[in-house]
Amino acid sequence: MGRFRAIITALGVFSALGLLVAPAAQAGDPDYLTLSLGGFDVNDNETSVEFRMEYRSGRKYFFLKPMIGLLGNSEGGIYGYGGVNLDLYFARRWVMMPSFAVGGYRRGGSKDLGSIIEFRSGLEIAYRFDDRARLGIAFSHISNASISNNNPGTESLVLSYSIPLGGAK
Repeated sequence: MGRFRAIITALGVFSALGLLVAPAAQAGDPDYLTLSLGGFDVNDNETSVEFRMEYRSGRKYFFLKPMIGLLGNSEGGIYGYGGVNLDLYFARRWVMMPSFAVGGYRRGGSKDLGSIIEFRSGLEIAYRFDDRARLGIAFSHISNASISNNNPGTESLVLSYSIPLGGAK
């Protein structure tokens, strides 16, 4: 649990710093379709291949952007979720995106996470191309926040490519 607290603390510090850096770079980002591939449960001995697809809205509500996603792994686990993210720009090309979501998990032959309801927090760091497409690496944690007696949690590490959809918002 200490490692998870350190990750959350780092997310908070980087998020606060990001609010101070390069605010003009964020103007007019479009919606994105994000495709990801990497490892599910990289912190444990039940690692499997993770496939993820997300729709990330370009619209802001206050400073947060809505997202929905579907994650699957090679062991039959499926996690559908909805949540929010925040784009923090560092210079013109670099974007850090903390996110939070809640969703439903079906285990399949994958790791037992202890509950159908699971929460996901994550951080992605991406390079933004001229056409606004992004290539990034993302780390996320899924846990039921102890709403059940069994709460092993899991971590994912994936490579993500975000395809811009339509015009800027």
